[in-house]
Amino acid sequence: MILKNVRKTVFDFVWYIVGAFIYSSAVTMFITPNEISPGGFTGIATLLNYLFSVPSGIILLLLNIPVLIIGFLKFGGIFIIKTSIATIIVSFALTVTDVIFPPVYIDKILASLFGGILMGLGLSLILLRGATTGGVDILAKLINRRFRHLTVGRVIFIMDAAVVALAAIVYGNIQSALYSSVSLYATSTIMDKMLYGGDRGKLIYIVSPFYKEICKEITTTLSRGVTLVSAKGGYTGEDRPLILCSVRLHEVSAVYSILDKIDKKAFIIVADAGEIIGEGFKAFG
Repeated sequence: MILKNVRKTVFDFVWYIVGAFIYSSAVTMFITPNEISPGGFTGIATLLNYLFSVPSGIILLLLNIPVLIIGFLKFGGIFIIKTSIATIIVSFALTVTDVIFPPVYIDKILASLFGGILMGLGLSLILLRGATTGGVDILAKLINRRFRHLTVGRVIFIMDAAVVALAAIVYGNIQSALYSSVSLYATSTIMDKMLYGGDRGKLIYIVSPFYKEICKEITTTLSRGVTLVSAKGGYTGEDRPLILCSVRLHEVSAVYSILDKIDKKAFIIVADAGEIIGEGFKAFG
């Protein structure tokens, strides 16, 4: 058990480093040189760096200290320890990449997209290992725990709007705010795909007199659980059990094959499931 925990801690640490350097390289190479705000506390740090030439990594660390204290009171020790480690690594990575990576001056749309994609990738790697980079990430995670339908990426996108507006004032250019919005949208989209995309699926409703055979075949072939819901036909008044089943996207065709074999006249509804939590999918919490 101890060895397993050590391996997990080392694995987490490695991914924090990888995510931090991907995120920091995006800020250093694409975002800051082209006067685009990365949003959040990093956005504030880059603006202060622009105004006063203070290393953005140091500013980011100082801004996060009070937030980490609040986070400790809200989330407890383990989460804040992980987040503190990730925040220190990101602050260090920003300082290092600012020195070793040259700025890339390209078309601002390209800079916004590539920078946003890389930032979203880096942040996702950190979030997937149970930490955040502090700042608005902690607030977003708090809101996401209370309101599951508000994804982390979307909440961060909303909070970053104020920083983007501030960037337009500091840079004296409304276009900077527009490019920043493009970058933040790319970041939030990538984060949603990384954090929730792997758990997307389909919710399938099936009505058939051969529900027992269909249930057995789905359970045997796909190793998916099924639920029978009591239902009654509105026209016939007959009791007709409704089969409810959650599957991965690539498993929908297998369900079609089962129905084609057992009951070609089955009534079926396939709906999108943005996130599926439970056995066989994503673990809760």
